[in-house]
Amino acid sequence: MPERLNTYGQPIGPALDGWSPRPFPSETAHISPLSGRYVRIEKLDAERHAANLFAAYGETPDDRDWTYLPVERPATLDAFTAHTRNIQLSRDPLHLAIIDLATNKAVGSSAYMRIDPANGVIEIGHVRYSRRLMRTRAGTEAQYLFMRRAFEELGYRRYEWKCDALNAASRHAAERYGFTFEGIFRQAIVVKGRSRDTAWFSIIDSEWPRVRATFEAWLSPDNFEADGTQRRALADLRR
Repeated sequence: MPERLNTYGQPIGPALDGWSPRPFPSETAHISPLSGRYVRIEKLDAERHAANLFAAYGETPDDRDWTYLPVERPATLDAFTAHTRNIQLSRDPLHLAIIDLATNKAVGSSAYMRIDPANGVIEIGHVRYSRRLMRTRAGTEAQYLFMRRAFEELGYRRYEWKCDALNAASRHAAERYGFTFEGIFRQAIVVKGRSRDTAWFSIIDSEWPRVRATFEAWLSPDNFEADGTQRRALADLRR
């Protein structure tokens, strides 16, 4: 793209003709459920989801899946239900449940957060996957659905993923999903009494068509053997 200069000869960014602030997700019809082949995304609700989520998270024998999350795993169903009632009221982060269509049970959640309608920037965070969702087609499809809503229905320009720089699994997931690594923010926040360096990743709207095509090719039933083994990995399809 040719460099744009202002009247002083200084380089400036591309014009955004017709740009207007994006809708806030919770203030639009886009909060309605969104379904794919394997999962449905819907607003988190303690009465509908807490018991199933608590059971799914409880299949892990320890708390290692919560090490890098901002809260500890509640130890009892009552505590978990109270926690869920509290976070379901939040506007930002906007917590959403991930429902397994095969069982119609909640098996994880994620949240839109750091929502910036004026600049068209939104982050996916608070990714709480149970072992029923990790490393499955359903888990990958959930992230595809979150992205599709952000870019296509809500019209955001930039979609972010951030994690503890020491969280190797989260960094690998971001790269697998097609995010671009942007760097480390040193001593960015304090979490659970610890200093955290934060790794930043993003996808921008011009990249979305390619990312979407890769997701859809990977998620196609034709990409899997009868036993569920993938024929081509997401990374291979992207290349």
